[in-house]
Amino acid sequence: MLRYLLFTFLPLFSMAQSVDPNNALLWEISGNGLEQPSYVFGTYHSNDSRLFNFSDSTYFALNNADMISLETDVFSMADTWDVRMNSLKIKYDNEGNPYVSDPNATETIYGDEDGRPQFLDAYFQQYCYNAEKEFYPLETVDFQQNLLIDWGIPDFRRVNLSSFLMSKDLMIETYLKGDIYKLDEMLRGSLAMYTQGYKKLIIDRNVDMADQIIELIPENRLFCAVGAGHLPGTGGVLNLLRKAGYTIRKVTASYSDEMIEEKREVLSVRNYVYSNDLLGMTIEFPGKPKVIEQDNDDAEVRLSYRDFGQGNTYEVQVYRRGSEIGLKDLAQMYIPSPSESPFAKIELQNGGEAYEGIADSYPEGIYWTRIIMSEDYFVIMKAYGGNKFMNSQRAQKFFDRVQFQ
Repeated sequence: MLRYLLFTFLPLFSMAQSVDPNNALLWEISGNGLEQPSYVFGTYHSNDSRLFNFSDSTYFALNNADMISLETDVFSMADTWDVRMNSLKIKYDNEGNPYVSDPNATETIYGDEDGRPQFLDAYFQQYCYNAEKEFYPLETVDFQQNLLIDWGIPDFRRVNLSSFLMSKDLMIETYLKGDIYKLDEMLRGSLAMYTQGYKKLIIDRNVDMADQIIELIPENRLFCAVGAGHLPGTGGVLNLLRKAGYTIRKVTASYSDEMIEEKREVLSVRNYVYSNDLLGMTIEFPGKPKVIEQDNDDAEVRLSYRDFGQGNTYEVQVYRRGSEIGLKDLAQMYIPSPSESPFAKIELQNGGEAYEGIADSYPEGIYWTRIIMSEDYFVIMKAYGGNKFMNSQRAQKFFDRVQFQ
């Protein structure tokens, strides 16, 4: 009870640098027999860095949740969903070193390389896994895809649900003010051109979302993040929760001079360590990777992780080694380097050796790759992304975090 009271009066005691009383993105759910409050937060599906200026209250709610719920499981598509909108144009210098000739940030469905690695919703899911909290998706990917198929848009992977609604700049400006009511007006106007568009995309989904939130909150301290357009209005999630008997309170957005402990704890959760004792290896990913199903593949394990905001991908494949196969033989088999820039042998930080180079194959396109080997296994690492990623050392830094124990 004391912890709850401290949170209720947080703006009074936290030496707030600023308070935004009009920001309506975070809402508390209490009453109706709940032993602890839960929270609903309105998101915007973009990786624009300005969206990540969370209030102290948002950090508190996020840090203290034991379950995080989003519209869908974004990372279930980590091995198939390439969000990059631009193709790479690679060149080679006089020494054969590859570089991408376009200096501009590659655009993605959710922004570009100048934004955060994950778009806002995916950031919450990444944090959830890294902090070892429970995750619950309100909708399946198939359900969301079928919404667009009904409108004649068959490829869900190439479309952001908000991308065809209205000017992104105007919507982001409205979102940054926390004005969910103006966002609701904008959505209504934009969807008016589609037959029952607002009802199908917003109202009908609100009912299902609210029903699932009601099922989750009696047993969980929930942080539920859904598109901000789902919150307001008579048919919005907030009003549906009120009708079900819950007390819904807007949480004032306050920002302290000094970083509160909850913010420090959330920001400290920066990676996910995959460990496999059977293979004797550890891999540090930015977030929890997807374990890819083995279909007619002799790999011991295949892992994939994606930055959906910037469009970067990290993959690791582990195979059992034949005793007669050497490291260079493996490189010749698995690194399809262009003739202008052949792969090369390198010395690793731990004293071992590897082969590394640029490669080009389907479906990845152009990617960096490295191969290492132990007595029993060999590992193929791949990393690729946009213009800025491919011209940086981010791929190599990831490769260095793949180690045999």
